[in-house]
Amino acid sequence: MSASDYIKLRGGKPLIGEIVLRGGKNVVPKLMVAALLTDEPVIIRDVPKIEDVEIMSTIFRRLGVEIEEIRPGTLQITAKNIREMKPNDLKGISGRSRIPILMCGPLLHRFGRTVVPHSGGCNIGPRPVDFHVKALRELGAIYNENDDSGYFVTKGLRGTTITLEYPSVGTTEQVILSTVLADGLTELHNAAVEPEIMDLISMLQKMGAIISVDTDRTIYVEGVDSLSGTVHTGMPDRNETASWACAAIGTNGRIFVRGAQQLPMMTFLNKFRQIGGGFDVNRDGITFYRENGHITPITLETDVHPGFMTDWQQPFVVALTQAKGQSVVHETVYENRFGYTESLNDMGAKIKIFEESPDQIKSRFGKRNYRQSVTIEGPTKLHGAQIEVPDLRAGFSYVVAALIAEGDTTISNFKVLQRGYEHLVAKLQSLEAEILEIKTSL
Repeated sequence: MSASDYIKLRGGKPLIGEIVLRGGKNVVPKLMVAALLTDEPVIIRDVPKIEDVEIMSTIFRRLGVEIEEIRPGTLQITAKNIREMKPNDLKGISGRSRIPILMCGPLLHRFGRTVVPHSGGCNIGPRPVDFHVKALRELGAIYNENDDSGYFVTKGLRGTTITLEYPSVGTTEQVILSTVLADGLTELHNAAVEPEIMDLISMLQKMGAIISVDTDRTIYVEGVDSLSGTVHTGMPDRNETASWACAAIGTNGRIFVRGAQQLPMMTFLNKFRQIGGGFDVNRDGITFYRENGHITPITLETDVHPGFMTDWQQPFVVALTQAKGQSVVHETVYENRFGYTESLNDMGAKIKIFEESPDQIKSRFGKRNYRQSVTIEGPTKLHGAQIEVPDLRAGFSYVVAALIAEGDTTISNFKVLQRGYEHLVAKLQSLEAEILEIKTSL
């Protein structure tokens, strides 16, 4: 355990109080990339202080983009003097985030060439750049590799018809950002339609883009000559909303999540109610709690939107350790997303990973038969332990488990949570969580 990066929590106490959401980790950095498509100032509000925002800000400044926090939580980005990106501009950044690769389209429009940043993010399964490379090639870019780095060149991106093998969020965003200024019409079939993508489209439309979305997962982008500046507020973080909801039901507490919205959370709210969660919706947010004093087991499967989000799975599993009976959770989006359960079992949970026939469950992995499902037996008394955060969402799940558990839990590698949870320590304190020690960069 790193002596400079851990938190020690004492569990067994309900979380009670209020937290405030800002713009989502999965949308605000993409809005920042969209600002590169115009020379005019773009103002983005409700920007959280998280690592992905800091990474993008660092790259932007290295490229000569003016980026200023004009008031707390509000960024003004002006890309008028942006220069071409070189491999050295990615020093210390490549592999830390999957957002920079989305800059390829905007930079190709400006300069006709760009290096390709390595993808990054949590270690929950491959996030290959192959999908991005294939899409940009279909739009007229040529991909080459040189000295362990890839780069694109083009004489101009042009609209075309693209069908994705899987409704990948990142590839959908890449195509949208690359075609708003392309020549002609682009049809993107089997596209991802997550609310965060709709928020990106909303901002681009305000900038002058012409984008429409059909109910059959087809997105049409009609290229325009130029885009203008705008002011946009990033949608609230759906993942953080679900995380606090699971903390509320797991600890038998009551948390008001200010800024949470019902419509983007509809699938989650249905499952939350089915396991015994209660929620009250008003114009300012959603209050989460345990409805009848106990949690009911459930069977659920992750899926792309409008299904149950893969990022909701981990905190939900922790809550299900307190359900009376057996729950089953199938993961169909990432194949390495149950590695975190070993530490939960060390805390007293009874979670078993098993393989299921591809004939029995729809999965993007075909017949590779990944260990992609778990059973959770409950209720189990969790106890304190020493555990290490493997990835962002699992990390918050460990926090929830620690607050449910009897005794003290030390969570190392706590800095990982900085990637997606703004002011987490302060929020825990406001909910009356018992923090015994904290040594972290958060």
